[in-house]
Amino acid sequence: MTKASNIEAIENATGTDWDAWVEFLDSRGGQELPHKDIARHAGERLSASHPNSGWWAQSVTVAYEQHIGRRQPGQSCDGDFQVGVSKTFNGSMDEALDAWCTLVGGRGEFSGIPLDKAPATSSTDKWRYWRAALSDGSRVSLDIYQKAPGKASMGISHTKLDSAQTVEHWRAFWRGLFKEL
Repeated sequence: MTKASNIEAIENATGTDWDAWVEFLDSRGGQELPHKDIARHAGERLSASHPNSGWWAQSVTVAYEQHIGRRQPGQSCDGDFQVGVSKTFNGSMDEALDAWCTLVGGRGEFSGIPLDKAPATSSTDKWRYWRAALSDGSRVSLDIYQKAPGKASMGISHTKLDSAQTVEHWRAFWRGLFKEL
């Protein structure tokens, strides 16, 4: 059993204390239910009128799965691990993507793990993306959006990691790389 680090945030956002969430989900058979069914029950309790009800239902579900010992912090419902790191960049989305590509351009590896293929970039009106596949089977995604005039939000998501220890290694690595921007 693991106590999720976001319990206080869940309680504040949902107006329900953690023990009440556990009791509610246990009463619905949560310990035997798959992730999507737990999330459905949490969402029904929050109701669609709650701000960001879907997001908070997922947060409750992940914390509950950690509580019952089904998953560790950083672990997805598929059993692999993932980590996310973010940074606010002074500039536009395009400037943020250009700065990132300049920083990592020409690299054939990240933290000693070779690229599986060359990274790719793409964009929409509201987003800029950089994607890379590493030879260990993990995937890296940088998503950028315009947070405010002159400020872009950059978020790295590194998925398909094999352990909680790997999560912490990559969290430190990506934070270090962000500091170079």
